[in-house]
Amino acid sequence: MSAISLSFSATLRALNLPDDLNIRCVSMSSPNVIKNQLWLTRRRSFITTNRVPGFSGMVTESGNVQSPVVPTSVPVRVANELLQAGHRYLDVRTPDEFSAGHVVGAVNVPFLLRLGPGMAKNPKFLEQVLAQFSKDDEIIVGCQLGKRSLMAASELVSAGFTGITDMAGGYAAWVKNGLPSTE
Repeated sequence: MSAISLSFSATLRALNLPDDLNIRCVSMSSPNVIKNQLWLTRRRSFITTNRVPGFSGMVTESGNVQSPVVPTSVPVRVANELLQAGHRYLDVRTPDEFSAGHVVGAVNVPFLLRLGPGMAKNPKFLEQVLAQFSKDDEIIVGCQLGKRSLMAASELVSAGFTGITDMAGGYAAWVKNGLPSTE
């Protein structure tokens, strides 16, 4: 069985939307995954990943086969622009990492906690996030290098949060780019 790789890009303009609202759709596929990415110029962006029919995945109520939604990841400079536009910042690093320096205005809710020499998932993560944010808040999620934040952002999206954006590269990239921090 040979793998098929497909890639296309289109700009769509709906008749009933204002002229300054454009939707750009990009699809790419590997042997068994198709990713659709939509950008709304006046709204946050998002990514959905759909499994190709005939392969394993989650089945939605409509009967479509798809995998879980993957949050958008943006570079640190885009994250900074989103923060300036009113998004809030959720730092999912440990309290010690957070106190050593963080994005100005960040709220700290650790996704993983230090337990002895290792780390374990914070069992109250969702509860603690809900104490600080509502499910429809526009939230940038960041960590030190970008791995924990992607896991945390995915969990938040799965829990019904609608305005989640992951910051690729984490706080290390933020500092390297000279963006505002408490360091």
